[in-house]
Amino acid sequence: MQAPAITDQEFGLFQRLIYKIAGINLADSKKVLLVGRLQKRLRHHQLDTFTQYYRMLASGQHPDELQTMVDLLTTNETYFFREPKHFDFLIEEILRPRRNPGTFRILSAASSTGEEAYTMAMVLAENLKNSPWEVVGTDISTQVLEKARRGHYPLERNEGIPPAYLSRYCLKGVRSQEGTFLISSELRKRVSFHHLNLTLPVTQDLGIFEVIFLRNVMIYFDSDTKRKVVGNLLPLLAPGGYLIIGHSETLNGISDGLIALRPTIYQKA
Repeated sequence: MQAPAITDQEFGLFQRLIYKIAGINLADSKKVLLVGRLQKRLRHHQLDTFTQYYRMLASGQHPDELQTMVDLLTTNETYFFREPKHFDFLIEEILRPRRNPGTFRILSAASSTGEEAYTMAMVLAENLKNSPWEVVGTDISTQVLEKARRGHYPLERNEGIPPAYLSRYCLKGVRSQEGTFLISSELRKRVSFHHLNLTLPVTQDLGIFEVIFLRNVMIYFDSDTKRKVVGNLLPLLAPGGYLIIGHSETLNGISDGLIALRPTIYQKA
């Protein structure tokens, strides 16, 4: 079966669909990416055109296939200790001065395959010692969440992890697992992952967090969607808690419930 091409009109249908579902503005330059990732789904369902596939998704009768489409179009790059100054801030400005004996809870929103959440876990384990803590990760893609829950990565993904953390919290694979590493069970049992669409009101009982990382996802949203996402997450942030976004992002004019402390770091009023 010859791989189908996509027309501008068909691409427009998928642009509007992914925006409606996930708030993502899929640029015209992403047409090749969309075709490359979705062609296999057309072949799987023995469909000849992207219009037929779109109609299948839009019918509402195939929620599993709709989630598959979302998984294929929303996977984002992530890695351990990305934008390390944020973790310096977490350690020096939040964890070290902390005197609250309660459980410290931190949210990794749009956590992808889990590297950010496990970075948080290493930092908390190292700096809170015997104090209770918990990390929660969320993502719209069920596919990446399964990878995150396993905490099992190719060895080359460990770049950026400090050597002391690497030896303490990561297990190097041997024999059939050679070339990989596994996050220690000590950390994995204190990190949970949940399916969440940031553009919708949070109906799950995820609890309240002292810190929310919302990094490198806002760049895909327009201003209206940013307001919606921040508005959905603010009820989960404790009074005086911190919201941290990516270095290429800003929340200027997005919410009056946040005070800018420094570029990319905000505090709940």
